[in-house]
Amino acid sequence: MTSPDAPTAEQDSSTQPPTSPISRLAKAIGQAARFPGDVFGMGTGEKAALARMDPDAPRPHQIAALSRALIQAGLEPEQWRPETWKRWALIAHGMALAGHGGREPLGVQLSVAGVAESRITKLLTARADAFFQLIPPLLRLLASKDVSPNWNELGNLILNEGRSETEAQEKAEEIRMKIAGRYFSEKARAAHN
Repeated sequence: MTSPDAPTAEQDSSTQPPTSPISRLAKAIGQAARFPGDVFGMGTGEKAALARMDPDAPRPHQIAALSRALIQAGLEPEQWRPETWKRWALIAHGMALAGHGGREPLGVQLSVAGVAESRITKLLTARADAFFQLIPPLLRLLASKDVSPNWNELGNLILNEGRSETEAQEKAEEIRMKIAGRYFSEKARAAHN
């Protein structure tokens, strides 16, 4: 099984295979329960618990919903450090709140949603705790604009941001550069149309 601390996307994060942990989690959270007790679908209460969850301080019922979603996604959270739980909780919270739109690059989605350049600059220059504090308000903004973020990119940024390993730091910077490039390219394209 894949280590939760090491994202599997060595290729362009916007074109991850559907078997990546992030894609599997998106599918688990997006699959509605077809009947009470459906072990393969999330009930509306579970999805609501994830959407309302504070990743820094989840309540017991939210931890239960998160654990169920992670296990349905084929992840093995039993041995995770608290930091790893927090990262995956933030990803699951965001997926339940804003959905998953993996077709468009995140930078394009941010531009289409009208996210201000100053907010993008803050997001892309923030590190560690400052970065993680910017994510929930951004997710609420995207949800209010009916834009489902590309979690293949945003999720891998969350998983790699602030980790001490050189490879993780390089991956986070690579994702940031792609987001910035696509955001500003889309802004320039929209300005010329």
